[in-house]
Amino acid sequence: MIVATDLKIRLGIMGYNIVGIASEGKDAIKKCRETKPDLILMDILLKGNIDGIETARIINKLFNIPFIYLTGNYDKAIFKIAETTKPSSYLTKPFDSTELKTAIKTAINTQKSKYIKRK
Repeated sequence: MIVATDLKIRLGIMGYNIVGIASEGKDAIKKCRETKPDLILMDILLKGNIDGIETARIINKLFNIPFIYLTGNYDKAIFKIAETTKPSSYLTKPFDSTELKTAIKTAINTQKSKYIKRK
């Protein structure tokens, strides 16, 4: 929750509206259903029965919301599994506000471009 609170403050300063914070996968899925966010920052390690990777997989299937993984440790095996969920980006903790802002803008712009059709 300390990281989530820090992120909420940083994102608020950047002008983003935080619609929810969840520490368990089932709560994250519920919040997505209720709030339909434009982007999710998903920690790979979550409390509860389902981790961040499985939670992202479910959210992606149900709502098609782009997400950025956050992780405290780099593990090639975990990243290989996480990659199958097609995240917009990864941020390894600790990360600075510039890295965060860049990852968010890239994820949002990539998602918008998916909805543009060429004539």
